[in-house]
Amino acid sequence: MQFLVIAYDGTDDLALARRLAVREKHLEGWYKLVADGHGITGGAILDEEGKMIGSSALLEFPDRAAFDNWLKNDPYVTGDVWRDITVHPFRVAPTTKS
Repeated sequence: MQFLVIAYDGTDDLALARRLAVREKHLEGWYKLVADGHGITGGAILDEEGKMIGSSALLEFPDRAAFDNWLKNDPYVTGDVWRDITVHPFRVAPTTKS
């Protein structure tokens, strides 16, 4: 089951500092997600000046429970970086006509 995550950081003065404090742990987790076949694509959402203000990711897990378990343990959640998280079930469009 695929999931599209759109997560915005807090907007307070310490938001970027919180993000940067746990970014390496978050990226280590992302690399593992990709290696394990769960991470399809993802990246930072930027504002007009190029500052990171959130993230989006397309993930695949066996079910919603497995996805929720990953999400609650991600460093951007436990580190209070992501403050506004939206999750949508998703299906990647085919890239060729069958």
